[in-house]
Amino acid sequence: MASDISNLTGGSLLLAWQLKDKHVLIVGGGEVASGRIESVLVADAKITLISPRHGLHPLTKQFIDATDRITYHDRTFAGPQDLDGVDMVLTAIDDVDTSREICALCRAARIPINVADIPPSCDFYFGSQLRRLPLQIMISTNGQSPKLANIVRRKVEESLPEGIENAISKVGQLRG
Repeated sequence: MASDISNLTGGSLLLAWQLKDKHVLIVGGGEVASGRIESVLVADAKITLISPRHGLHPLTKQFIDATDRITYHDRTFAGPQDLDGVDMVLTAIDDVDTSREICALCRAARIPINVADIPPSCDFYFGSQLRRLPLQIMISTNGQSPKLANIVRRKVEESLPEGIENAISKVGQLRG
């Protein structure tokens, strides 16, 4: 008897992307960019950050000063040459036309891209993330309602047992 697969549509493939030692370009330095920077740093990637200094969020400035894994350029996106050697691109700027231009360049170069606030231009989405390393949980609404995803994440976080991350680490040691 065949299964009904008619409801298997409209979702995204949720996965954990290994970025260790990969090169991620982040265009923009505001509040959204600072969240992207944190996510990419946790994943052990190298970052090139392009943003005029006057638009930097205080947390973005802290990240720049705190690590040598960020190469910072005090300017706007300059064109295709900024994509040389890049494995992934994240844009978080208030200029829709520039975001779309960067997206088109990435698509032509087959570089995966996330364009903040323009879901149809994204190859992947950022969900609401809960991290108690090594435990990582992502709640995704396929870009439709990030605020609702954050509410769900908080509910999930409240339900986790105290010390779950330690239990996971111990099980990992036993598996080894």
